[in-house]
Amino acid sequence: REFVMTLHAPFGQPLLTFPELDKSPLSIRAKALVFVDPRSQQLRRDLERLAVQPLPVLIRGETGTGKELLARQIHRASDRAGLFVSVNCAAISHTYADAELFGYSAGSHGGTASSRAGWFGSANGGTLYLDEIADLPLAIQAKLLAALENREVTRVGAQQPQPVDVRLVAASSIDLALAVAAGRFNERLYLYLHEGELELPALRERVGDILPLAEYFVGIYSARLERPVPLISDLAQQALEAHTWPGNTRELDNVIHFALLVSDGDEILAEQLDLPDTAPLASLAARLSQLGQSREPHTSAALRQLLESAVAALK
Repeated sequence: REFVMTLHAPFGQPLLTFPELDKSPLSIRAKALVFVDPRSQQLRRDLERLAVQPLPVLIRGETGTGKELLARQIHRASDRAGLFVSVNCAAISHTYADAELFGYSAGSHGGTASSRAGWFGSANGGTLYLDEIADLPLAIQAKLLAALENREVTRVGAQQPQPVDVRLVAASSIDLALAVAAGRFNERLYLYLHEGELELPALRERVGDILPLAEYFVGIYSARLERPVPLISDLAQQALEAHTWPGNTRELDNVIHFALLVSDGDEILAEQLDLPDTAPLASLAARLSQLGQSREPHTSAALRQLLESAVAALK
């Protein structure tokens, strides 16, 4: 199956999502990426610049930020006609990593009568995406580098190498330079990848992306739940922007999904987000708003004095 990225433009802004057939509700991947925040806009410019160059790309970013979405867009924006093949390196068996990545000839792998191209061969003419590349065994890292540099692979059990044309896009949630220093990552492979590098900031560093992503997830889950699309209340918006999002876009996805399950009104409220210590400032704002509506003179006077003292303390 060919992997193709869909590119939408809600809110007047570009939005990257997975193809419809690849949107498993059980997926743990970040399912959307927008370019609204200034840092994201710069990232998009860097992506477009690198995509058309014949360079390997290393994407650095925390778990749940959307690294695979970036990788797919790099492939989509390139001129490579082959497949985009995604591999989770953490899920590859160390025992069979050689055969899984580079393939095997008939009769060489458990006595099978057929041959297999492997992930590398499947990406011939296209892009091979290796997620968490540091999880590959060192011996496989060296063979991977040789295959990329020599543009050929030798399948397990084969006598002759086969030519391949593969562009590598790798991702890591750790600093590979530190892994090199610790002897856990091939230094030459690191230098090879370092030619093209993209830094995907954490969601807390792209505050301008939070609400557009939240609105996207509201629309998606409202349709799945067959309910009217609610608005996100002002206090809920403040809570979303104040949260630090340690789980990044994946966490935001889950928070919005939960809020829609417990909300039956035309607005999502801050308390329905169920954020840990959810936005103390948002809770304070809600309480101040309630007190501000009081018609009792002594309450209004006390609130005014409290606010004046708080503002004076901030100066």
